[in-house]
Amino acid sequence: MTQPTRDSRTSGDQPSAWATGWTVFAGTILALTGIFQIIAGIVAVASDELYVVTNDWIFKFDVTTWGWIHLVLGVVLLLSGIGIFTGNVVARSVGVFIAGLSAIAAFMWLPYYPLWGIVIIALDVAVIWALTTQGRESAGRVRA
Repeated sequence: MTQPTRDSRTSGDQPSAWATGWTVFAGTILALTGIFQIIAGIVAVASDELYVVTNDWIFKFDVTTWGWIHLVLGVVLLLSGIGIFTGNVVARSVGVFIAGLSAIAAFMWLPYYPLWGIVIIALDVAVIWALTTQGRESAGRVRA
């Protein structure tokens, strides 16, 4: 007797469309946020007079310092986003970690650009949720 062949498309070995969609979302947002952070960093390094600085804020750094912070975060975010598209598990873990760092940096950046900081925080939280939720779904599947 011949054994029936298993079709991986119907066996549950493949991630669901929902999980794949959120992974694509997370990779895209990581890459876009990285590009945005790189641009903000370049602007802050090149012309630190562009950003208005408030007087009373506990996290007071020179705008050029903030520019370098955003530039480095942006590069790592962009590379992590690209890594998500290749299916790299390390990129997924780095994506969660760096999105957390990006959210913290955006919070500290609030006095310079409040609306932008809030948008970046929201995007970072969405990325963390998307990457960790898809990971739970993958871990919860039982292979036959």
